[in-house]
Amino acid sequence: MDVSEAVARRSSIRAFTDQPVSNELITELLTKSSRAPSGGNLQPWRIFVINGDATNRFAAHLESTDFEAPAYDIYPPSLKEPYRSARYKIGEDMYALLGIERADKTARLMRVAENYKFFGAPAGLFCFVDKIMGPPQWSDLGMFLQTFMLLAEEAGLSTCAQESWAMRAQAVQDFVGAADELTIFCGVALGYKDPDANVNRLVSDRAPLEEWATFV
Repeated sequence: MDVSEAVARRSSIRAFTDQPVSNELITELLTKSSRAPSGGNLQPWRIFVINGDATNRFAAHLESTDFEAPAYDIYPPSLKEPYRSARYKIGEDMYALLGIERADKTARLMRVAENYKFFGAPAGLFCFVDKIMGPPQWSDLGMFLQTFMLLAEEAGLSTCAQESWAMRAQAVQDFVGAADELTIFCGVALGYKDPDANVNRLVSDRAPLEEWATFV
């Protein structure tokens, strides 16, 4: 698989099988991902992996904790167009594939709760960054994540980056033992996608090039 194919095939997978992922494979992917660009070679990413029994222990840990105020604004407080419509549409497209009506608040909340089960994935990553870091280093972390997700695709795995974990930041931090100087950015569900799940047919739109690129 070349890079172009990995980019084309990668998508946010929201239903996984229970097929295990070895720590050896995760280690290999993380090691390769560390070659991602990093300004000043700071390498600001701090990654915590849960897998196998740790995933089960983490699920039990979450049951004893409550939701928190988000560690950061996942989206700007007042989205303007075209961003607002793009966010709205992807949500509605997903619920349509799931057969969940807009008025069915209970079913929608139950679906949201799947975020905190890694959508059934057997493994998950939590990505932290030092609190002293600024936007450039958060950008470095994003490039690390994209590199990891593309390498996972090459290895036959699927992923879903989840900023929703910002609403369980303290619970995550306590479980993984992250130092107080670190702050969470996101989680990543990691595993083998369920080919029969309708939600995995979701393909997000992309705006045409002329709307966001200018050749000067």
